[in-house]
Amino acid sequence: MSTLTEPVEVASGYRAGRTLPLRVELIRQLKRRRTLIMGGILAVLPFVLLIAFAIGGSPSGRNGQVTLMDTATASGANFAAVNLFVSAGFLLVIPVALFCGDTVASEAGWSSLRYLLAAPVPRARLLWSKLAVGLGLSLAAMVLLPLVALAVGTAAYGWGPLQIPTGGALDPGTAAQRLLVVVAYIFVSQLVTAGLAFWLSTRTDAPLGAVGGAVGLTIVGNVLDAVTALGHWRDFLPAHWQFAWADAVQPHPEWSGMIQGTAISITYALVLFALAFRGFAHKDVVS
Repeated sequence: MSTLTEPVEVASGYRAGRTLPLRVELIRQLKRRRTLIMGGILAVLPFVLLIAFAIGGSPSGRNGQVTLMDTATASGANFAAVNLFVSAGFLLVIPVALFCGDTVASEAGWSSLRYLLAAPVPRARLLWSKLAVGLGLSLAAMVLLPLVALAVGTAAYGWGPLQIPTGGALDPGTAAQRLLVVVAYIFVSQLVTAGLAFWLSTRTDAPLGAVGGAVGLTIVGNVLDAVTALGHWRDFLPAHWQFAWADAVQPHPEWSGMIQGTAISITYALVLFALAFRGFAHKDVVS
């Protein structure tokens, strides 16, 4: 008679670590229509802004104050920085929530999740593969936007230094390095949204619920950050530090805000990812 203490036999040649390879999952996600549509939207945005400036003319400061938006047509680097500025608060939230929130819930919605686990793909392996691909696609989306914007801006306004609204400029080489820092920080700041979306994706069979829930909670965070009555409590909100990257595009960059924002975002994200793995490990999967 067998007992629960006896080792479980596995098929010859079976290796848990070789199930659902990242390459296979990446190809699956790249072929999905929502990936192509999202990439198209991000690639088109610089052209939309270019047309807007062509129709409305070059932006100019108001009341004697010059903002980053007012320098958009100064060079390709400025145009790329402006694209990041107008997108970081909301538009770049959507691909992160989509790629991380749709991943597990979509399998449940297609009734294919239980078959993946029966393959058998270990639960932790399945989540890790999907999370890695989701984060990779999110990073690719954030790199795609400034790259297209830099190319479009350089073609329209020329290759030159990044003009700083407060005065001064960064040479093209330094500007490119700082923009890389900006993209990296925006990605880290969006890890909270990724964590929310991924956790919700393991809790529901409705992809729209996971994606919409993550976007909605991110918006709530932005609203709370606007409530000045909260005082120093806002320092614990990831939204409070989402534009700290502006300190990196200064002649003498200030890193303290970005360091605090990075610490807050990574802390929240790690907790949310841990909740996703812990809850899914014991979830009764019937979809």
